[in-house]
Amino acid sequence: MTQHLAIEQLDGHPEFRHLSTIEGIGVDLRYATPDNFVGRDLYSPYDCAWLHTQAAEALERAVAWLAQRKPGHTLLVLDALRPQRVQEQLWAALDGTDLRMYLADPARGSIHSFGMALDITIVDEHGQELDMGSGFDELSERSHPILEPRMLEAGEIQPHHIANRELLRGAMFHAGFVGINSEWWHFDCGNRDQVRATFRRVL
Repeated sequence: MTQHLAIEQLDGHPEFRHLSTIEGIGVDLRYATPDNFVGRDLYSPYDCAWLHTQAAEALERAVAWLAQRKPGHTLLVLDALRPQRVQEQLWAALDGTDLRMYLADPARGSIHSFGMALDITIVDEHGQELDMGSGFDELSERSHPILEPRMLEAGEIQPHHIANRELLRGAMFHAGFVGINSEWWHFDCGNRDQVRATFRRVL
C-alpha cells in the first residue's frame, strides 16, 4: 500500500469521508480563511473538509454524546485534514520563532495530514462559540490544558472556561480521541506513532 495520496485524489476514496457526510456538526475551516495565526488562506483551491473514515466515525460518536448531554450545542470543526504541503507552509511561517513547538515537524508528519486529527470547539444554541478562555490558534499558555490549574490561580482563565473545555473533552474523549497538552482545541484519533506508521499521508 502506498503511504501517500494527493489531496486531489480523495473524492470517492474509500479511506476518507467528506465532512458534509457527518450530520450534526458545523464546519468553519480556519485555514481556508485569513482567520488563523498566519493570517492568510492556506487551503484554496483545495477542498480540505475530509477525515479518515475512522476519525469520521469517532466524530459521529462525539456528536451523539454532546447531543445527549447538552441539547442545542453543536461541535464546530475548525480544522480536519491538513495536507502535507500546508503543514510545510505553516512550518516555514514559524521559522526562527519559538512557536514551532505548536507544530509537528513536516518531516515527521502532522496527524492532521493523515486525516486523523481534529481542531474543534462547541457552539451554543444561539450559534455562538463557547468561551474557552483563549481563541483558536492562540499560541499562549492560556491555551494549554496542562496549565489550566496555574492559569486559573493566576486569573488568566476563569472556572467557566475550564467547564467549557471539559465539556469538549468529555465529548471527544468518550469518542476515543486523545487531547494534547498545549492546545485545548486539538484532538488526535488513535496513537500518533501507529497512525504515522500505518496510515496514508495526504500531500
